[in-house]
Formats: sequence, C-alpha cells, structure tokens
Amino acid sequence: MLRNGPSFFKPSETIDRPLHFRLLKSDSIATAFPVYSAQDIPEGLVHHLHDQFNAEIEAGNTYPLLEKLSLDEFVNYWFHSFCVVVIKTDADQINASWTNWNELFLGTFYIKPNYVGRCSHNCNGGFLVSSHHRGQKIGYRLGQVYLKWAPLLGYQYSVFNLVFATNVASWKLWDAFKFNRIGCIPKAAVLKGHDDRVDAIMYGKDLTSVEPELLHDLTI
Repeated sequence: MLRNGPSFFKPSETIDRPLHFRLLKSDSIATAFPVYSAQDIPEGLVHHLHDQFNAEIEAGNTYPLLEKLSLDEFVNYWFHSFCVVVIKTDADQINASWTNWNELFLGTFYIKPNYVGRCSHNCNGGFLVSSHHRGQKIGYRLGQVYLKWAPLLGYQYSVFNLVFATNVASWKLWDAFKFNRIGCIPKAAVLKGHDDRVDAIMYGKDLTSVEPELLHDLTI
C-alpha cells in the first residue's frame, strides 16, 4: 500500500511500469520510473539525488529548508511516500551497474499528502531538475508525469504551498499547466540574493479532470 497516501481514496491503478517519452529539446528517450522506497533504486543514485538536493538548498532560492540534509534526513523527506526518478534511457529498469549519473539523471519529484487523515487526498509535490540538464524543459516533462500519475495514486487535488514569486520558471510552468493561483503569502521567504522578503504563490488544481491536451505528447 502507498505509505501515508489518501485515507479515503485508494489507488485506482498500480503504477508498476516505467513511462517512456521523448525529450522536448532533443530526440532522446527518457524514462520515468515509479519509486516507492529508496531501496528501489541503486544506492549510488540515492547519493546523487541527495547531493543534487543539498546543492539546491545551499543555493537558497527554491526550497524553504535552511540547512542541508543528512542522507537519512533526505531519504525520509524525498522517499516519504512515492517519488519518480527520470533517467535518460529507454530501458525498463535502472541498471545497478550505472554510475554516470551526471549524464543519466534528468530529474525527480515526490508526491505525498499535503494534509493528514481526512484531507490526505490533497497532495503536494516537490520537484528537482538535474543541475547538469537545466534549460532542456525537463521540468515540463516532470509536470506532465505528475499530472498523469498523481490521480492514479488516489489523489483528488494538488496543492503547492510555496512557489516563490522569484522562481519564474516554476510559476510559469504551473500557469501553463492550468493550475489555479489559490492564494498568496506576502513576504513568505528570506532567500539568498534578495534584500527584501519574497512573496509565495499557492497553487491548486483538480486532479479528477486533468485536461487531456496537457498530456497528449507524453509518449514515444
């Protein structure tokens, strides 16, 4: 069963197969792998994700965390419920012998309940694009997979609590995916490189009626 998933809306489909698709800025094939536990992927990849996420925390512009996470803290944070790892490959499995993660790892995101118990069908997602593959619209593909798979896990609504107004790439993406701006938290964050505190946008989207045109090209 999905750990800490929706209490009242059970998964409609077991996500046990990877999803292959073409990258938008090249003809390369990428694959999204469903991950239910850190033990589902090679240890070296877990360490790579850990390093990538800590670098994002250190940059201090997209996540609210102040201090870098230990490996155990990261595993508990990112693999708390369900996550997706996108690899530049057309294989159906992640090969345990692979080590060139700078080249192969494209991005990842997690899906977890935004609230507990009776409100657990409202999910939250956290996204990370590899620092070695920025500017290739990997984030767009991650967003598409999120919209495709989150409803299958039983989630009915998506909430993003803190999309910082200075994170232009992020809010442009969620606007493009027809998320609603459901709130604003004034002066929500003290971010690196900004003299003034930064506002945060709250986004929401009904996952029971995702527009088909948003997913139409998520295929090979």
